[in-house]
Amino acid sequence: MKGMTKLLVLFVIGLSLLGTNLVAQEDANAIMKKSHMTYYYAGDDGVAEVKMTLVSSSGKEREREFTMLRLDNEDGGNQMYYTYFKKPSDVARTSFMVHKTDEGNDKRWIYVPAIDLVRPISADDKNSSFVGSDFSYEDVSGRHWTEDTHTMTGESELDGKAVWVIESVPKEGDDSFAKKISYIDQETYLPLKEEYFNDKDEMTRRFSAVEIEEVDGFITMTTRKMEDLDKGSHTIVAFSSIDYNVGLDEDIFTERYLKNPPRQYTN
Repeated sequence: MKGMTKLLVLFVIGLSLLGTNLVAQEDANAIMKKSHMTYYYAGDDGVAEVKMTLVSSSGKEREREFTMLRLDNEDGGNQMYYTYFKKPSDVARTSFMVHKTDEGNDKRWIYVPAIDLVRPISADDKNSSFVGSDFSYEDVSGRHWTEDTHTMTGESELDGKAVWVIESVPKEGDDSFAKKISYIDQETYLPLKEEYFNDKDEMTRRFSAVEIEEVDGFITMTTRKMEDLDKGSHTIVAFSSIDYNVGLDEDIFTERYLKNPPRQYTN
C-alpha cells in the first residue's frame, strides 16, 4: 500500500511539473510573439533613413547609407520590406526586397546595378551576410517567432531593466544557430540582447539594443548592434527620420521598383 501511495505521489508531482513546463512554454511563446510584433510591426507601415557602420576586428570602419520602407499586410503575418542603398559608391543603387510570410517561407530579391540584374535570394542564403555586415538577410526582416520552440528559463535584470530570459531552439535543423537566448524587456517587450549559440554550445553572435526611443507614439529601437564573436567584428545600425503610417502603396514592393526606386521616399 505504501508503494502504491509513493507511486501516486510521484505521478501527481510529475503531472504538476509537466503542467508547469507547459505553462512556461506557453508564456514564452506569448512573450516572443508580442516582442516580434513590437519590434517588427509598429504601425501599418514605416519609412526610415539608415546608417550602417561595419567595424572589422582591426577597428577599420566602413559605412553604408540607405532608405528602408516597410508595409504590413496583416499584423504578425504577411509583410514587405524595400531597401535602397545610397552610399558608398560600390553599393549605391543596390536595392533589396523581402516578401515576408507567417509560414516562414519568405521571398527575397536583390538588384545589383553593376550587372543590371535582379537576383532571387534562396532560402538557403537567408543566413548569409547582408551587404558584408554582421547582420544576415534574415536579421533585416526578422525571424518569425513560430519557427522556434521557446522556453522560459527565468527572469533577470539587464542595464537596470527587468527582463525575461527565453531560450529558443529552431524547429528545423538547418538554421545557422542551435539555440538563441533572448533578454526581453518586461516593460517594452523589445529584445535588449540576443545570444546565438552553435551545436557545441559556443556563443557565435550577440545582438544588443543600443538606443530605444518613442517615435510617433511607438517604442522604437533606433540603434542596434550585432557582433560576430568568431571574426571579432561588429556592425552598428542607426535609424533616423523615422515615420510611421505614411500610407505606402503596395505597388512599391514589386520587382520593377528594384531597378527604379520610388523617388518620393529615396531622394
